[in-house]
Amino acid sequence: MNQPLFLKPVFQEKIWGGNRLHTVFGFELPSDKIGEDWAISAHPHGVGTVINGEFAGKKLDELWSEHRELFGNAPGDVFPLLIKILDAEDDLSVQVHPDDTYGLKHEGELGKTECWYIIDAEPGASIIYGHHAKTREELAEMIHDEKWEDLLTKVPVKKGDFFYVPSGTIHAIGKGIMILETQQSSDTTYRVYDYDRTDDSGNPRELHLQQSIDVTTVPAKAPVLQIQQQNQDQSAVVTYLKTEFFNVYEWLVKGTLKLKKGAPYTLATVIEGAGSLIIEKENPAQNDSYELKMGDSFILPSDIEKWRIEGDLKIIASEPGEKA
Repeated sequence: MNQPLFLKPVFQEKIWGGNRLHTVFGFELPSDKIGEDWAISAHPHGVGTVINGEFAGKKLDELWSEHRELFGNAPGDVFPLLIKILDAEDDLSVQVHPDDTYGLKHEGELGKTECWYIIDAEPGASIIYGHHAKTREELAEMIHDEKWEDLLTKVPVKKGDFFYVPSGTIHAIGKGIMILETQQSSDTTYRVYDYDRTDDSGNPRELHLQQSIDVTTVPAKAPVLQIQQQNQDQSAVVTYLKTEFFNVYEWLVKGTLKLKKGAPYTLATVIEGAGSLIIEKENPAQNDSYELKMGDSFILPSDIEKWRIEGDLKIIASEPGEKA
């Protein structure tokens, strides 16, 4: 199988969502409150469907179960990664995610470590990223007393920023931000605070205070990133992260970028520009070419050893880490 697997997006309506997945990426949306495009997903809350080649119409979870050879016969009961594009028309709730041990015990699914590439941000936009409590007791007291200004750490953001958000990190994406999120395949979120918002029925949105206190890392730890860039003429590969869960890269293409397999399979989403993906064969006359545009997401299966990207575009790519 030396064809890429292009996937149909799965859209999720959110109270904080908007319509920029249409105005920026050109997607046809079912409403104007779409907060998330689950671009590459085998999670049961939104499974992606292959739209090209011999597996067209197949769900990604089916391929993981029935054609594990596409993924280098990688171990695991579930496809381990989930790629999203988020459009925050309003502030997201302040939240925290469990690690694998807590998530599997209490929710029956993986924990959730994630990372964010800031696709765009309005002037003055910011995120919540960490907290100021020194002990778990202090954390609990500040949460129950709603001392949000004292507790939460606010960080300004701009287009092109990158953040690693391990499980146990209190966080929130702020109004006016679009991100590409790479995460473990989990939909477990514990809300700490939601600005006293109500749902469509007028009911306060559910909070998960005890779970949040249980799983938050105290004191907060700010990850230190060691971002590296390898240039190829005008193009480059930026390595943002290599973790036990995933490795994350940016492919910056100005002309041509040549790449080769470094993991059992590779995930990729085009966040800017347009171009072509060329799958290289032993006989160059047999190379296959695929058009790429903003919002396209694809998986490069295990049999694809070498490929190149041509055009003027930015792609966020990821691979499974050792634990995945």
